[in-house]
Amino acid sequence: MAPSPFTPDDQARLAPFFTNLDRDVFGLKLPQEVAGALFSRYSRSAKSLREVFLEEFASNLDACRTAAVQEDDASLKKAREFYDRVLIGYGDDSVAQLGGAHLACENISNVAANLIEDARIGIAPLEKSTRYVRFDRKDTQGRYLFVEEPAIVASPHAERYRALMAQLFDTYAKQMDPMLAHVERAMPLGSMEFTHPKSGEPVRYQALTDEADRQWADRAYRATVRAHACDLLRGYLPMATKTNVGLFGVGQAFEHLLNKSHSSPLAEMRGLADAMHRELNGLIPSFVKRAQPNPYWQQSAGAVRRSAGRMEPAMIAPQPFGVTLVDYDPQAEEKALAALLYPHSHQPLAALRGQVARMDLDARRQLLADALGGRRHRRDKPGRALEQVTYTFDLCCNIGSYRDLHRHRIVTKERQAFTVSHGYDMPAELAECGFDGEFARAMDGAADLYRFIAHDHPMEAQYVVPFAYRVRWMMTVNLRELYHIAELRTMPQGHPDYRRLVQELWRLVEAVHPTLAEHATFVNRQSYRMGRLQSELRTEYKKSSMPGAPDQG
Repeated sequence: MAPSPFTPDDQARLAPFFTNLDRDVFGLKLPQEVAGALFSRYSRSAKSLREVFLEEFASNLDACRTAAVQEDDASLKKAREFYDRVLIGYGDDSVAQLGGAHLACENISNVAANLIEDARIGIAPLEKSTRYVRFDRKDTQGRYLFVEEPAIVASPHAERYRALMAQLFDTYAKQMDPMLAHVERAMPLGSMEFTHPKSGEPVRYQALTDEADRQWADRAYRATVRAHACDLLRGYLPMATKTNVGLFGVGQAFEHLLNKSHSSPLAEMRGLADAMHRELNGLIPSFVKRAQPNPYWQQSAGAVRRSAGRMEPAMIAPQPFGVTLVDYDPQAEEKALAALLYPHSHQPLAALRGQVARMDLDARRQLLADALGGRRHRRDKPGRALEQVTYTFDLCCNIGSYRDLHRHRIVTKERQAFTVSHGYDMPAELAECGFDGEFARAMDGAADLYRFIAHDHPMEAQYVVPFAYRVRWMMTVNLRELYHIAELRTMPQGHPDYRRLVQELWRLVEAVHPTLAEHATFVNRQSYRMGRLQSELRTEYKKSSMPGAPDQG
């Protein structure tokens, strides 16, 4: 091993801030802005990063010893001043990609959560689940958890708005226990066959003779029943329902999110922008200092919205749940196969496309088999060659399904406003329980109020729309990402509604490009009523097998 370039004193000063001092790959244990500024300075120096840190950033070691530094700490102040100099001197926005922050946004509406999660690059969100969390509890003042949208509660519609919220949440709460009982009656654990997580063999609950096995199977079944009942009833939840969203983002992405949020026509989003900005000013102020309302976005969005309104027909017929393939590339195979060959060749791309165009079907299929035929599971991702192929889809699905699907990042997506115009979906199990009449009355009540509010407050009317109503959205996506979406979102544990939507999406791809689609071997085309059970069984079995696992029986 080569001798260390650092003296013992230097090593003592460096040790708290780096995961090692003697290897070429190491991690940083520094405040985000110090790390970002350090990387930026390092990119313009012939010295090692640890040398740069010693010379320029370690003047106040005590201030750097924790990420919870204060604004007047010398090292952090120096990092922020350096960031400003870089930005002024070089226009180097990329430094804001090197530092980030974790942020929690609690008790926000689903309208706001969806707008936050529209961020594609640089933001990683995680939202409260409607599958694992029941929404029938009230706050300490005895109120259901919904946002009192400012424009609506200040309008003549306020009383009806609160009454509709009470009706939707009361019905959800009242039907939860009967639905849990119905699911257990319809799909009792004793009647279900599953794959044993250890042996891989098919087994029924009655065949489990070990008490520990019965306990983890019981826990998995109860969790599956609860999730299934929550799935069936989530259609009642309005877009005003309060949720929590945890975010990790890089500084540049947060700046863009703040710009959009500050510019929103919705009061909740503007208030949320102020709140996020305030907290980020305490974490990564240098990265978000330029965030502000954007007059261009506000003017442009308003002008296009008015133009769209003039073109809108007086009546919009309800749209069916489903997918339309609007656009695809007839030369997709040639482009994808040429791109497969390109990194292994020395020919121009145009020449390779010409050669592929002259290949017969068998030769094309063999080339695809060489590239994709060895995939062992869905995590064996196809190469980037498939990104040469794109599709544009127009989708219409209930809001609950949209919430599950819209978080895929590598797509170009646009969503229409949430509305009641496209009709709603009702799970068959609600009719089996005799809840169909009550469900229809609740949906009709929401539709009536939506239309009243939309006349005065078209954007704010979104808050009253229940998850059961359909939303239209478009997606342009490349084939590589479609492999990922189709194989992930058709797994048995997925919600039946979005599984059905993605299965139809993939059927459309297979119809136009069967050769390119045939290696998506992990697309699941089956239907399930308790598809979550096997996943829960694996989870509970692993938990029960961990050393020191507590008795949860």
